[in-house]
Amino acid sequence: MSQPWLKKHFNALELYTIDVIYGRRAGAGPACYGAFLQTLSWLFNGIAQARLWLYRHRIFHDQPLGCLVVVVGNLTVGGTGKTPVVEKFARALRDRGRKVAILTRGYKSKSTPLWKKWWWSLTHAEEPPPRIVSDGEHVLLDSEQAGDEPFMLAKNLPGVVVLVDKNRVKSGEFAIKKFGCDTLVLDDGFQYLPLKGRLNLLLVDKTNPFGNGHLLPRGILREPIKHLKRASYIFLTKSNGQRDPDLEALIQRHNPGVDVIECAHRPQYLQRFGVPPESPGARSPLTYLKGRRVLAFSGIATPESFEKFLRDLGAVLVGRERFLDHYRFEREDLAELFALAQRERAECLVTTEKDAVRISESLPCPLPLYYLRLEIDILRGAADFDEAVGRICFPSSGAR
Repeated sequence: MSQPWLKKHFNALELYTIDVIYGRRAGAGPACYGAFLQTLSWLFNGIAQARLWLYRHRIFHDQPLGCLVVVVGNLTVGGTGKTPVVEKFARALRDRGRKVAILTRGYKSKSTPLWKKWWWSLTHAEEPPPRIVSDGEHVLLDSEQAGDEPFMLAKNLPGVVVLVDKNRVKSGEFAIKKFGCDTLVLDDGFQYLPLKGRLNLLLVDKTNPFGNGHLLPRGILREPIKHLKRASYIFLTKSNGQRDPDLEALIQRHNPGVDVIECAHRPQYLQRFGVPPESPGARSPLTYLKGRRVLAFSGIATPESFEKFLRDLGAVLVGRERFLDHYRFEREDLAELFALAQRERAECLVTTEKDAVRISESLPCPLPLYYLRLEIDILRGAADFDEAVGRICFPSSGAR
């Protein structure tokens, strides 16, 4: 059975499952499949609750590492805009004189071959150290080896160490010993219980806080909604600036008195793909999109928000192509996209920054290809992001 056949059918099953979760399919087949997923969801809920109980009652032990550990994560899978928050948080801590390391598991990165893991197990050999995506001075791995988010963080954060390893305790110890780090930021670490965090920053997507309210695989929740109580601070992301009293009441019911910081992802500029950042014409202002015919494509959890950004900036979307989250683009995919763009008389193609790191730099581009750069703005709960970092991480000294 060929690999492409398996990949094609697995992707089709994943897309079908997403449609069932979001109620996009009707009929007996989707209803039966939904009931099957619900059974698995009850099992998943039991495992999640039992695991947390074992750590809370010290049957399983977490491990403090003797430095500031900031956990950034979600109750849901994907789509909260976590990477820009991690980036901005790490940058603010770095600018305040902290030696920062970001610890990530490198989702969808190239993993260690199974035979090597067996060999280490059989020979009792010491496992290799975490993969160093950035040593703070140089980016050492590409997006395929590191994973797209770790690579993007490493590229955008000079002076910050970025490490990839599923064992974040080992990764944290390595960051402290090898690089002298005094601050660890756990990317997507809310469910990683072996490493004790001093601060748990929980991100909630205001446009789709908890999906359909079900746990995986019937819904998008990794933990029950009541586990909002585990958060030290809650960041409401993707806000349009309008208050949501029902969501805020729900948060306060499960975590009375918790500080809520509301923020938005703001487009900053367009970056031309394949052009060095320092070159003339590498960046274009957002006004470039106004009235232009654009083909949009993305492989992210919530493509709707990306496409809305483009429409709000005045782009005329002549096509929108959506791929699975973390999809690694092949040369054939891009050739089809460029062909479609030319048929639709598009003037350019636009994708997300996270997607751009999964496209080969050697790709020939018959039409201009840009990615949209986003950054975080604080709307409520602090005057700006720096004040939020100061209040959260340096409470005794205030937001200096």
